[in-house]
Amino acid sequence: MPSAPLAARLEGLLFFPVTAYDAGGAVDLATYRTHVRRGVEAGAGAVFACCGTGEFHALTPEEYQECVAAAVAEAAGRVPVVAGVGYGTALAVRYARLAEEAGADGLLAMPPYLVVAGQEGLLRHYRELAAATGLDMIVYQRDNAVFDPGTVVELALTDGIIGLKDGLGDLDLLQRTISAVRTGAPEREFLYFNGLPTAELTGLAYRGLGVGLYSSAVFCFAPDIALAFHKALHSGADATVERLLDGFYRPLVELRAKGRGYAVALVKAGVRLGGLDVGEVRPPLHEPPAEHVAELAELVRRGRALLTEG
Repeated sequence: MPSAPLAARLEGLLFFPVTAYDAGGAVDLATYRTHVRRGVEAGAGAVFACCGTGEFHALTPEEYQECVAAAVAEAAGRVPVVAGVGYGTALAVRYARLAEEAGADGLLAMPPYLVVAGQEGLLRHYRELAAATGLDMIVYQRDNAVFDPGTVVELALTDGIIGLKDGLGDLDLLQRTISAVRTGAPEREFLYFNGLPTAELTGLAYRGLGVGLYSSAVFCFAPDIALAFHKALHSGADATVERLLDGFYRPLVELRAKGRGYAVALVKAGVRLGGLDVGEVRPPLHEPPAEHVAELAELVRRGRALLTEG
C-alpha cells in the first residue's frame, strides 16, 4: 500500500462508482470491476466505493466488503480507494473494519441513521468511528449531520479525521467553518469537498471559497464531459465552464429534479446508456421512465457536442 497519507493523494476528479447488479438483483462483481477499472483508466483521481451513488444503503455487509475489495483490486494502488460507512455508531464501526480488511485507503462517514443528534452526540459518534480503524476519514455533512463551525474544529483536531465533505450547500456556514478551522486548528491539514449532487453546478461558488475537490456523478457515465469541465474549472477557462453549465449541467440538474432518487437512478441509467449493463437500482429507489432516459441520452449527446465548441 502506498506510504503517502490519504490527504496527500486526494486530487483530481473523484469517482463515485455505481454498484452493479445482475438481472436477478444480485451484486455483479465482474461488471462492477469493469466499471471501476474504466473509471480509473479514464483519469479518476480517487475511487469512492459503496457511497451514496454506490447504494451503500442497499448492500449487506458481505456485499459491501466484496465491492470494496474489488475496487481496491482494480485501483491497484494507482489511486486511493475510499469506502463509505454509515448507520449508527456500532454498525458504522463494523463497516469501517470491513473496509479496512478489504484494503481501503480511507473512509467517507455518512450521516447516522434516522436520528437527529446534537453537536455533542455527533462529535462523539465521529470520534469513536475515527478511533475504530487505522484509516483516515472524511466526514460527510448533509441531512441530519450538520455541524457548527466549532464542532468542525473539534473534528479537525481529532486524529484520523482529515476532511469535511459538504452536501448541505450553505456557503455562509461553510465559509465560517473554513475560517474557524483555519484559526482554531492552524497546524492541521484539513480538506474540504463539494459533495452536492451534480457538484459541477456549484463549482464556481465553491472555488470562490477555495474548495476545489468535488465528487462527480457525471464521471460515471460521461467521463469526457466531467474531465473537460474539471480542467476548465481549475485552469480558469470560465467560458468553457459557463458553456457546459448552460448547455449540459443545468439541464441535467433540472432533469434530476423530475424524480426522487435520481441522483442514483439517473446516473445508473447513464452508465447503461454507455454500454455497460450495471443493472437497475434496488428498492426503495426506482428506475426512471423511458422518456427521462431519452432526455438524458440527448443531454449527453449535446454535452459532447459542446466539447468541440469554443
